[in-house]
Amino acid sequence: MASLKSYHVGVAAEACAASLFARAGYDVLTAKISVKGSQDGGWVLVVRDKRPDRNYHQAIDAWVKAQEDRQALYCFVQFKDVKFEQMPRVYLARMSEVVEYLKASCGGHGETSVREHYVWARGKAAGTTDDIPASWKMTEERIAELLGPPETAQQAVRAGR
Repeated sequence: MASLKSYHVGVAAEACAASLFARAGYDVLTAKISVKGSQDGGWVLVVRDKRPDRNYHQAIDAWVKAQEDRQALYCFVQFKDVKFEQMPRVYLARMSEVVEYLKASCGGHGETSVREHYVWARGKAAGTTDDIPASWKMTEERIAELLGPPETAQQAVRAGR
């Protein structure tokens, strides 16, 4: 796949995520999901909150505090090494799972990005590997686990829950 501008990566990621939710029977216009696209293997989330006076764990906590909806789900769409005619790899996680991943990254020192697969070659985390948990893979079962059955999820949204 040719390198895309970030705008196009975002649009393509949202379209892919929407199509998967729709195929699973969910109303994508009512679900609270933050879709993040990438074509380089990772998704930067916390970089604005990392400052010299904060370690990575403190930056992650500040990022969480700044989020409007801490119940929103995160959908990560990866285009790296995906041919045009193929679907990207897609992952779905709760914010609490993302926070746990970020804090465990870099050998437990914390990191600002979720990375699909990253081997730390040097520095304080040399020899460790960060991988997205297999349980995050977006499947119909994973969607139902996080949102409930399609009918229940739509009723809850309509009721304002």
